[in-house]
Amino acid sequence: RYKGNDLSVRVFVDYYGIPEDPATGSGNGCLAAYLVNHEYFGKTEVDIRVEQGYEIGRPSLLLLRAEQDKGQIRVSVGGKAFIVAKGELV
Repeated sequence: RYKGNDLSVRVFVDYYGIPEDPATGSGNGCLAAYLVNHEYFGKTEVDIRVEQGYEIGRPSLLLLRAEQDKGQIRVSVGGKAFIVAKGELV
């Protein structure tokens, strides 16, 4: 794990033929909600930096923010992405 990042995650989606996903916004959003719901860090809010894709040479940084208020969890996911392919579906 790189200094300054809070977590390092890996996501494998072999069922769909994707051996490993370098940046999974939906999965990390669920992770943020889980951490808040279970007060993993001892509080009902998180603001963390998550690295993903380093092991496959496609490093990604995701910024997760989640908070729980009156039983509702609000999640935001952002980060940095790089274009690795470009094309057109015909």
